[in-house]
Amino acid sequence: MSEYRDSRIECTTDEVRIRWYYPWGAKRVPYAAIGSLERFTLSAMRGKLRIWGTGTFRYWANLDPGRPKKLVGFFLETGHHIRPLVTPDDPDAFERVVREHLGA
Repeated sequence: MSEYRDSRIECTTDEVRIRWYYPWGAKRVPYAAIGSLERFTLSAMRGKLRIWGTGTFRYWANLDPGRPKKLVGFFLETGHHIRPLVTPDDPDAFERVVREHLGA
């Protein structure tokens, strides 16, 4: 059952599923593995022009051809060197669902 879903991201009762994270499929991030969620404004220097992958090896962006038209992104802090970067279609709904699971 999905609590949030768009064409690239799904929040279930147990995890965030990031579609097209890898060339071969999705990344599954259990809520228990998320230390924090950082909301930020997309810019040329912060992922706006990156439709897939990374330019810094500090984050990894799933495939999202619509990212250049979006305004908001999120980093999921998972304790690993490379943090997932996601740009949900409805940032407020995505943030609300994830924060509810994080107890924040």
